Amino acid sequence: MWTSKRLVGYILVSLFFLILFGPVPAAGEGKQERRKLRVVASFYPMYIMALNVCKDVPELELFNLTPLATGCLHDYALTTADMQKLERADVFIGNGAGMESFLSQIAVRYPHIKIVELATGIPLIRSAAAPNPHVWVSVANAIVEVQNLAAFMARVDAVHAARYQQNARDYVARLEVLRREMRTALDVYRGMPLITFHEAFAYFAEEFGLKLAGVIDREPGSSPNAKELAETIATIKKLRIKALFTEPQYPVNAAAIIARETGIPLHHLDPAVNGPVSADAYITIMRRNLTSLQTAFK
Repeated sequence: MWTSKRLVGYILVSLFFLILFGPVPAAGEGKQERRKLRVVASFYPMYIMALNVCKDVPELELFNLTPLATGCLHDYALTTADMQKLERADVFIGNGAGMESFLSQIAVRYPHIKIVELATGIPLIRSAAAPNPHVWVSVANAIVEVQNLAAFMARVDAVHAARYQQNARDYVARLEVLRREMRTALDVYRGMPLITFHEAFAYFAEEFGLKLAGVIDREPGSSPNAKELAETIATIKKLRIKALFTEPQYPVNAAAIIARETGIPLHHLDPAVNGPVSADAYITIMRRNLTSLQTAFK
């Protein structure tokens, strides 16, 4: 039987240990796992940058929003599957500059998501009063975008800020090597005119001193009409252009007609909008582009 004195003593002792050591956790408590940071990239080139910047960061999950084969996001509309990814996302990585027409929709519909536009601060080339969003095709601009991403992630996830910054430095070092290689190799072709499939290579041409004399498909997704084909053929003959550059993501029908009419060969330039899930993919694609240009201009 408990006497009043013994009961009071027991309560006092219990309170002493409770204050000193805190409550005893129930079974399964005390091992609460930190929720992973869910990061979503808008499309392939942003995803490859994020693979590098977010490498080995613990408690982080990285997803690509759109299917890897999507290519550029001209007129892309969000799907149900996209929205399901966004529902649980914490961070959204976009290129900006008009590439993702649905960015404002994400901001309104998913106010919990922190959004970064990596093209911020890059001077934009304009065509028909609209900005050209393909900034990442320039290696120098890709470097800026990687640095923008690292700075943003360091703010969002300050616990791992040092990892993001170091990853970015490592990747930028490799991009700088690529840039020097390409600049040295292409310097002998400075001022060389080229015609590409669409306007994805404006920043690339500007960076390496090439002259973008025209584009085959002025509105991605729509074939050029007879008048536009005739104008391109006339430009080729006038400037004595040596090669046409198509993109592996698009059919070559119109380019094949122009090649047949002018007698000049077709070559590929890849804007790095799809490819393998590899941290080195952008560098590999750009080196292939360099080889393609050297072959065409020799």
